[in-house]
Amino acid sequence: MPYGQPYGQQPQQPPLAPPQQAPYGPGPQTPYPPHPPQQPGYGYMPPPALRPGIIPLRPLGLGDMLDGTIKLIRSNPKAVLGLSAVAALLASVPLAVGQAFLIDTMGSALNDPESFSSSSGDLTSLYGVAAQYGGSLVSYAVQFVVVTLLTGVLTRILGRAVFGGNITAAEAWRLVKARIPALFGVVGLMAVIMLVPVIVFVLLIVALSLNASSGDLGWLAGLTILFVIGYICYYLFFRTRFAFASAAVVLEGRGPVDAMRRSWSLVSGDFWRVFGILLLTSLLVGLVAGILSVPFTLAGTLFGMFGAGSAATTIVTAILIAIGGTLGAMFTYPFEAGVAGLLYADRRMRSEAFDLVLQTAAIEQQRQGWVHASADELWHPSNSARS
Repeated sequence: MPYGQPYGQQPQQPPLAPPQQAPYGPGPQTPYPPHPPQQPGYGYMPPPALRPGIIPLRPLGLGDMLDGTIKLIRSNPKAVLGLSAVAALLASVPLAVGQAFLIDTMGSALNDPESFSSSSGDLTSLYGVAAQYGGSLVSYAVQFVVVTLLTGVLTRILGRAVFGGNITAAEAWRLVKARIPALFGVVGLMAVIMLVPVIVFVLLIVALSLNASSGDLGWLAGLTILFVIGYICYYLFFRTRFAFASAAVVLEGRGPVDAMRRSWSLVSGDFWRVFGILLLTSLLVGLVAGILSVPFTLAGTLFGMFGAGSAATTIVTAILIAIGGTLGAMFTYPFEAGVAGLLYADRRMRSEAFDLVLQTAAIEQQRQGWVHASADELWHPSNSARS
């Protein structure tokens, strides 16, 4: 009790001032920083995302996708690199043979120019060009088949690797072979979408050229340049929109048209991000593939040019070019397929809360101590948290 205050009488309290709201934001009147730094031991840090396999089970960034693709290759190198090497070799050999014949023809012309001034020289030159284009057509046809099959198999391997499980090439093929017709259906529809504008434009140019005078060639060339620029934009747009169609076929069991609709829907709302990641991945793998293939291609070209006219030289040239093409494509195929597959998973996590489904399944699999084959069924859209 304060001195001088009578006993039993409560001291009078001064009236309370109305509370004043502290100013927000930075400024001279702010008594403390608007966002004081966290001190060690204070605050709540969320636990790291569950990562049973090659990626954390949360929405992914570009670094997560690149790292996950590298882990996919390292976790199952026999299946991933072995299948990619076979596919790359089958696609590279016809092209290498055609290039070897063309290089041999060019080398012979440089070594003996007079022999190519006759009609026989013209026939030899025509033969070399035909071999080059013929080899290219065969190579593209083979690539159409083997890359389609490889994409399906690698997507199935990736679907299991997300949970930390490994799968052999034989088992992946057994699971994918029933989806092969649908995969070819997607690739065929994509080919139609990409080729129809080219065919229409070529026919139009031919028709205009037949009725055009020499003074009209300038605007025809300008029209061609505009078409090339427009077609590049056209190609990139549809290539991005249907980037997830193969994954939808293999992992969700959809048909060709339904898979393309599914891909279009997943890309919607995040087109530029998907486009940027796919484009950057293509540039990166193209650079690395060039570094791997250029030395062999250059060596084969020089060897064929200076040793033209010999069958042994042509064979060695074809082998060197094929080795270079195989090394480059062996890296390109799985990396592009891996990034596309992980980007598909990322879009499902962001748009369908699919990460919750993956986390729940991963916890159950960790409790059991192994990854069951039924994990493949989790990719079906009926398991999405927002389905």
